[in-house]
Formats: sequence, structure tokens, C-alpha cells
Amino acid sequence: MYVTPAPTISEMIEKVLDKDGARLPQLFGLGVVEDGREYVHWDKLRHLEPPNGLSSEEWWLLIKWGRQSSQRVIPLTDPNRRHFVYCVPDVVARRLHYVDQRCAGEVAMSEVVTADAQARERYLVDSLMEEAIRSSQLEGATTTRRVAKELLRTGRAPKDRSERMILNNYRALQYMRDEMPTKLTPEAIIELQRILTDGTLDNPDAAGRLQRPDEERIAVVDRIDGTVLHTPPPAEQLPGRLQELCDFANEGDRPELFIHPALRAILLHFWLAYDHPFEDGNGRTARALFYWYMRTHGYWLVEYLSISRILRHAPGQYTRSFVLTETDERDTTYFIAYQLDVIQRAVEQLHDYLRQKIKDVRDVEALLKNSDAFNHRQFALLANALRVPDAIYTFQTHAASHGVTHETARTDLLALVEMGFLEQRRQGRRYTFTPPTDLAEQLKHSR
Repeated sequence: MYVTPAPTISEMIEKVLDKDGARLPQLFGLGVVEDGREYVHWDKLRHLEPPNGLSSEEWWLLIKWGRQSSQRVIPLTDPNRRHFVYCVPDVVARRLHYVDQRCAGEVAMSEVVTADAQARERYLVDSLMEEAIRSSQLEGATTTRRVAKELLRTGRAPKDRSERMILNNYRALQYMRDEMPTKLTPEAIIELQRILTDGTLDNPDAAGRLQRPDEERIAVVDRIDGTVLHTPPPAEQLPGRLQELCDFANEGDRPELFIHPALRAILLHFWLAYDHPFEDGNGRTARALFYWYMRTHGYWLVEYLSISRILRHAPGQYTRSFVLTETDERDTTYFIAYQLDVIQRAVEQLHDYLRQKIKDVRDVEALLKNSDAFNHRQFALLANALRVPDAIYTFQTHAASHGVTHETARTDLLALVEMGFLEQRRQGRRYTFTPPTDLAEQLKHSR
């Protein structure tokens, strides 16, 4: 993946002066405004038609000049201690507004999720599973989604490295959610990487520690042509850089250093991936840090999203957003704009999914109402099972819910088992009944 490095302001000024010394004052009087729909890199801009009779180089000079005036410095530096920067152009401001509206505060979610605490927890577990699977697949795991879901749901032992990666990722997301401290520490990040890579490395000793100075640093290469895309900082710098990352994560409450929480979360993602402090698991650790920061700062809906599902569909764009930053004077705005777009698409996909789930439930409920195959008690149970797929029923609970005898409850439930709409299990001295995972489909096809 080759990206044409962006010329600097000084290089552009020198080029303009070489052509016509009187041209420079004229240029700065034009007041060219950047298109607010996209944050364009030189690699693309040089192929576009410039406005107002400008050359591509003059257009780029004016855009860079405008960006420089609004750039903010962050503590992250390259190995030569040159700082990375970011700015908030219109495209970023608009997407941040979307994230604030849709991912934080009293956000209204679908009735499928808000029905009860059990339903919310089930959707959260499903989301963590989805992210664990997609994040691992993004890093090379080859297990199919169906097999991976079966692995996580049943709790069986993983059969190969790919399955181990997925199981580790799921456990790491649970650790991120339930055990990571609200103040980030190097030890917490290292533990996160240990969980992610346990039992998956050719060198098992590399799990749960930073790379050492006596080891070859692991560069980031293009998976297609093998081109080196990024050489991370020397290993001697890693302990200090990891502490600086944690300090950056923990300074969010200082009013004089305000950075929008979503921006800080994305910058943590970029920072860990840029430093690449581990032999393996850097991308997965970086994405888990993003989730951790968003969750601890009130963006609760992000827990229900899988950003890796979108990244996996276009991994080249994900990689390119890093490369654009490194080829334009460490401007992380390219990465920020891309990640905010990914979040927005993930939110839209979630709402599309929930709308479809609501439609499916209502369609099946309509079928049940018009069916003479069920009595009103069975209809009520099936309607509940559609909305709460993890529900457990017994003869006793069914009898109590409808004020009927034990024998009537027994007849109702066993009839549903016979039709394939409940699964029966023995637990000790009693029987329990649960809906099959494909209940909605079975009911649709029963007509």
C-alpha cells in the first residue's frame, strides 16, 4: 500500500516562490475553504480539479495553512520526539455530534433491548461475542462466525489457534468491562494483552510483557505485498511511552486539557497501535482500549457495537488511515475521521438489526394470534420467549402465571415440546423448558 507523502508547508512555499515571488501574497488573499465533507490527503487531492484556477500545489498549500492554525498537539511523539497533532474540521465535528446524540446519555434503544434487564444483558453478551470474533478474524483467525458462536456459547475447549484467539478476545473484553480500573495503568494494559495472546504465540514468553531491547521489533507490513508500513519506536522507549499513554488516558478530567472523550478514545486506539509495544495482539489491545475508554466515559451504547465487523470488511481502509497520518506530518485527523465514520456505521447497523428483530417478533406474534394451534396460555409463553430467548419455564411457573393446575401446565408445555417450540431438560428432580435458538424461524415455517 503506497501513499504519496504529503508536501509540507515550507516545501510548498518554496515551490511557489521559485515560480513567482509575487504569487504568494495573492494566494493567501484567496480565502480557500476546505470541503467539510472529507478530510483529504495529498495522495487524493493531487488528482482532483483545483478551484479558482489554482495549481494542485497551491491548493494544498492553502489547505495545509488553514489546518495548521487549528491543530492541537497531543503528547504522543514519534521516535524523534516530534509530536502528533489533530484538528476538528467540519467532518469530524459533525460525526462527534452524532456520537454524542446516539451513544451517550438517555439514548432510546429498541423495545427488544429495553424490555428488561435480562434482554439487555443478552444483547450485550451477543455484542461482546461479535466483537471478539470479528476482531480476531481481522488479525488472522480463520474460524467461521457460526463455529465461533458455538464455541463461546457452549464453553467448550478451543480446538486450534484461531478458536483460542476468539476465546481469548472474548475473555479480554469481559476483563475490560468488569475488571479494568477506571484509571488506566501499564499493568492493566499488559494484562489485557496477556489475556488476548495466552496460548496463541509461537513464543509463549511474549504474552503479558513488552518487547525487550534485545529483540527484533515487530514491524507492520502490508499483507498483500509485504511492504513495511510502519516501524515502531525502539523497545528502550516502550516503558516510558506506555506510561505516557496512561497519563493521557487519565487526564480527561482536567478542564484546561479538554479533548472530546470520543477523540481521546480514538487517539488511545491509535497510540497503542502506533507504539506496537507487544510481539502480538497490538491491534486487539488497541481496540479494547477504545471500548474501555468510551464505556467509562458514558458512551454506553458503544458496548453494543462491533467496530471490528466493519473494519474487517475493508481492512485496507483501516490500515490506510494509519498510513495517511504518518505521511502527513503526524496528523491523526485522518485516523480520527475514519474511526468516527466506522462508529456511525456501526450504530446504523445496530439500529437496522434491531428494527428487523422487532419486525420479526411482531410478524411471528401476528401469526400466532391467527393460529388455532395454540391456546391463549401457550401463545403468551411463546410471545414471551420471542422477546426473551434466554427464558426458562417450568410446570410450576407456567401454572402460577396462568392460575391453572399442575396437570394443565404440564399438558401445555409438553405439547410445545412435541411441536418443537420448547426444549426439555431435567435438572435434579424437576424439568425445565427453554425456547430453541431459532424459535422465530420455526414458528414462521410452521404455518
